[in-house]
Amino acid sequence: MRRRALLASLSVLPTLTMIGASMSDAATLDPENTLYMDLKDGRVVIQLLPQIAPLHVARVKELARKGFYDGTPFHRVIEGFMAQGGDPTGTGTGGSDLPPLKAEFTNQRKFLRGTVGAARTNDPNSANSQFFIMFAPAPSLDGQYTIWGQVVSGMQYVDAIKRGTGGNGMVQNPDRIIHLRVAADVKQ
Repeated sequence: MRRRALLASLSVLPTLTMIGASMSDAATLDPENTLYMDLKDGRVVIQLLPQIAPLHVARVKELARKGFYDGTPFHRVIEGFMAQGGDPTGTGTGGSDLPPLKAEFTNQRKFLRGTVGAARTNDPNSANSQFFIMFAPAPSLDGQYTIWGQVVSGMQYVDAIKRGTGGNGMVQNPDRIIHLRVAADVKQ
C-alpha cells in the first residue's frame, strides 16, 4: 500500500514541474539565477532562464544589482492578461541608459501564467529594461517576445497588483516594486 501511495505521489512530479515550483522548491534554485521581487503584499520569487535568454537575464541581473528597478511602477496592468513594469518614468516609454537587446525568442517556451517576458516596441530588437508578468496564458505572444523568467512562488502577490483602467491598462497611482534583487546578493 505504501508503495502504491509513493508511486501515486511521484506521478504528480512532472505536473508540478510544468506549472512551477513550490515555495520549498524555490529554496533549491540557483541563487545566481533567481530574483527576489518585493512588492507591497510580499515577495515574488522568479527563476531566471539564462539557457534560453542569456542576454536578457544578464541585463536584468545587471540592472537589479544597480538598484534600477527599486521604486519603479507597474505602469500598465491589464486584468486577465499581464502586469508590466521596469520603466522608471512610468509612461511605458522609458528604460535604462543601456543599449537595446537583440531578441531571444527562438525557443519553444510558451507564455503561461507566471511567465516573465521582455517588453519591447514594434522592433523585435528593442527590449531594454521593461518586463511583464503573465496573469494567464497568451498564445498570441509565443515566439514574438523574449521569455527570460518564470514566477515560482508569490504569484498571489502579482495577482494583487493594482489594475489599470481603459483599453491600454495604464494605472493611476500604480503599485511599485519595493526591491528587486538577485538572490545570491541577499543575506538571509
